[in-house]
Amino acid sequence: MTAAAPTEAAPALTQRQIYAIFGGLVAGMFLAALDQTIVATAIRTIADDLQGLSLQAWTTTAYLITATITTPLYGKLSDLYGRKPLFLTAITVFVAGSVLCAFATSMVELALFRAVQGLGAGGLFSLALAIVGDIVPPRERARYQGFFLAVFGTASVLGPVVGGFFAGADSLLGITGWRWVFLVNVPVGAVALAVVVRVLHIPHTRRPHRIDWPGALLLAVGLVPLLLLAEQGREWGWTSNRSLALAAVGVVGLVGFVLAERRIGDDALLPLRLFRSRTFALGSVSGLVIGMAMFGGLAALPLYLQIVKGQSPTVAGLALLPLTLGIMTGSITSGQLIARTGRYKVFPVVGTSLLVVGLVLFAQVTATTPLWQTSLVMVLFGLGLGGTMQPLVLAVQNAVPATDIGVATSSATFFRQMGGTLGTAVFLSILFGTVGDRIAQRFATALADPAFRATLTDPAVLAEPANAEVAQQLADAQAAVAAGGTPAVAGTGVLDDSSFLGRLDPVLAFPFQAGFADAMQLLFWVGAAITVVGVVVVSLLPEEPLRTQSALEEREQALAAERAALAAATPVAPVASPDAAEGPDGRLGDDPARPGSQPQTRA
Repeated sequence: MTAAAPTEAAPALTQRQIYAIFGGLVAGMFLAALDQTIVATAIRTIADDLQGLSLQAWTTTAYLITATITTPLYGKLSDLYGRKPLFLTAITVFVAGSVLCAFATSMVELALFRAVQGLGAGGLFSLALAIVGDIVPPRERARYQGFFLAVFGTASVLGPVVGGFFAGADSLLGITGWRWVFLVNVPVGAVALAVVVRVLHIPHTRRPHRIDWPGALLLAVGLVPLLLLAEQGREWGWTSNRSLALAAVGVVGLVGFVLAERRIGDDALLPLRLFRSRTFALGSVSGLVIGMAMFGGLAALPLYLQIVKGQSPTVAGLALLPLTLGIMTGSITSGQLIARTGRYKVFPVVGTSLLVVGLVLFAQVTATTPLWQTSLVMVLFGLGLGGTMQPLVLAVQNAVPATDIGVATSSATFFRQMGGTLGTAVFLSILFGTVGDRIAQRFATALADPAFRATLTDPAVLAEPANAEVAQQLADAQAAVAAGGTPAVAGTGVLDDSSFLGRLDPVLAFPFQAGFADAMQLLFWVGAAITVVGVVVVSLLPEEPLRTQSALEEREQALAAERAALAAATPVAPVASPDAAEGPDGRLGDDPARPGSQPQTRA
């Protein structure tokens, strides 16, 4: 076997070079982080302008599907072909998708173009973490990863403000305001490309390999139906024929994927041998469980702030800053302590425990809870997330060979994204499924209050059409009860279009707001129960000594050892005198054709 040769030498990186590379990674990640917060703030305005509010969810679903599926692809391909070309590809595809989104003329087109964006987004975060694994030893890695959370913190501040500004502008430079939500990615992407091209120089060694096309195809066949089901199952009905068919296709695809990965071995998109590592296996399960609780819980907070507290999308985004502060503090603190002590297991154990406490406290929040109390719980919840996310990635990276850093990192990201998708689907299904009954119960209680009944008959209040409509609904419900029927109060509509709450009299709006808060409490109790499972799983995580070399240094040492072993195993031909020739008896002697030649013994 011939040793693979590196494409270039691997000199030790200076601190200045590491910081320069981080600059390129931060620029790339800023694209994805900013896009998420800007689009979330402006999506309702976009949907109204494109006359497709009912299709709004598909813009998120399409993006999520392609981003999730491509995450493990980027990781594996970067192990084979190098990080830099794949990172540049991810940025380029993401920017191209952004330009397409900016010129969409319908929600269907926007959903398709968001899928293109997702093709690039799948590599931005996972490849950045893999590159950190290449250049920084595990013992020091958590300290540097705080930079990434600073990116998300900045995006959390800028995103709602910039998104709200663009969404509220009728036109900028002759282009509809909301289209700049996507066009802003072009200059940011150009800067990211320039920085990455200039500073990201990581040596890469190419080795013989096969591309796992069957695995990639079967992964898509398995995940696309399941992600569609997770995102749309509530609308279609979980037991509808469409949902059951998607579930069946997804399961068959995933079984085929596992069989394909077993067959192709080390060249697999997700090598099954990695699961022999207890750390990798438990880290993946932890990411799945924690992703469910994290994304599921976070999906409810913006809705609470907008519907119950009456905040605009921009203000609600800024109101989440305590959560961002907690995440950054938890991540930076855990990173510094890991670098000093070399111990990492305690942080996900404590972090998941804080998540449980935070979710239990969120379950106590009502419509009348002061916002400052909710903000304190956000800080606590953020501390738990900050102490959990990065140490789990670090544990997975530390447990695999240096040659598998890319696929291991992308796998950790992949399982967390899958958990987030499932958690969001489950949590919002609970919310949508219970909010109508909770609002009806609140109205039933309110009708016993004389002040509420007086408001229903106040002519000044009923002059507003929204108030009159609610009063009529309540009168119809009371008539239904009197006739022996079942009352019906339209409570679920508050999640489809909550804008009418701003026009209601505060007395009439309160049952809607309180009912929503009641439904949200059940959601957080379920999240707390799921996170308890996460506490158990991370408690079983073994703590392996953190390596003191970067993956780049380890790969270079392994390659040097391989070359040395091959050199030692290769026989060296004897060096003879130019005048010597080997005779038929195996001895070296002078050319017999030359006079006076004397026989010579082989050395």
